[in-house]
Amino acid sequence: MFFRHSNEMWSGFPELVAGVLSVQGVASTVDVEDRVAGYHAIATERLARGPESEMAEIQAWRRGFSKMGLKPTQYRCASEALLRRFRQDGALPRLHPLVDLCNAISIAFAIPVAVFDLSKISGDLEVRYARGNESYQTFSGEIEHPDAGEVIFADAAGHAHARRWTNRQSGLSAVRDDTRSVLIVAEALHESAGNDVAKLIDAIASELTAIWSIEAKRDLLSPSSPRFDLSSAMNLQLRQKQD
Repeated sequence: MFFRHSNEMWSGFPELVAGVLSVQGVASTVDVEDRVAGYHAIATERLARGPESEMAEIQAWRRGFSKMGLKPTQYRCASEALLRRFRQDGALPRLHPLVDLCNAISIAFAIPVAVFDLSKISGDLEVRYARGNESYQTFSGEIEHPDAGEVIFADAAGHAHARRWTNRQSGLSAVRDDTRSVLIVAEALHESAGNDVAKLIDAIASELTAIWSIEAKRDLLSPSSPRFDLSSAMNLQLRQKQD
């Protein structure tokens, strides 16, 4: 079981930097408020210097969305949408401790971070162009079908776990209270993405150790090393279920 970006994605977006973590043992009964507040403070400082639309990280994603044929002010990457909401409301909704933490880190770095429940993913997960026959489940349970050519996170069963690349995740693999195994993906397109994504992944890994006392498997992906092995986390989950 692997996570990867297709060759076409690497060819079309050679500036892409992707950081990935997988971990087993997540629980929803932890307190992350102080740590979330720390990252929110960083985001507040950045927004005090200018709106999210002026951040290099967001501008790069806007260019990427335009390249995909999308109007960037209609379809925003996840980090821009979160920053916009945070700027307007002064807070973000609380969903799950891990999701809340990753959302906070996302706005601190202005980089989209996706968190998937690995038990809901069938086989390999690939960021690729849709063929038009995939299914996407909204958070309200409705089924949509991405248009051919749209960038999606697709598994082997044809489920789209995210639409328009970093715009919107699926309700099917959303993290919930009973989630134990997760895949975390951070992607960036800006000039200093290599350093920034590495720092972001380190920050998440450190928080996982400090809060949940678990070690994450992690890596930075590139055209020469595009695959991330998810088998170890899933095998551990299966063994624990059997026990």
